[in-house]
Amino acid sequence: MNSRSLSLRHLALAVGVGCALQGAWAADGSGLSDGDAQARYQRERAACMAGQTTNEDRATCLKEAGAALAEARKGNLENGNGQLRKNAKERCNVLAGDERADCIARMNGEGTVSGSVGGGGLLREKVTIVPGAPATQRAPTR
Repeated sequence: MNSRSLSLRHLALAVGVGCALQGAWAADGSGLSDGDAQARYQRERAACMAGQTTNEDRATCLKEAGAALAEARKGNLENGNGQLRKNAKERCNVLAGDERADCIARMNGEGTVSGSVGGGGLLREKVTIVPGAPATQRAPTR
């Protein structure tokens, strides 16, 4: 493939993304607010341009970011926080008592998080210090 056909291909992709965005901006969406959708698109676009995506080339990444913006503007894409919270609560429901309360606290952001989804999973840890029973004093022996 020569450089001219590659440039034309990139131009076509840019026009396609631009058309998708133009249609998206005209749509009246009920999902994410326009400002939230635009901010999310800008973050995703910046990640694409910086090469911070894990499984996509830049062109595909930009295309997906534009498509997500279009869907958000149509009301077909939500921020997911409600569903994420529901899923987290359901994970914790299998536990009882203090374990369940600790699980909910971790899901609400308390403690530390390490690992990554791409690396195999997230580890959420919250340390709770539980004081021991007071020591009984013994009389000194003579």
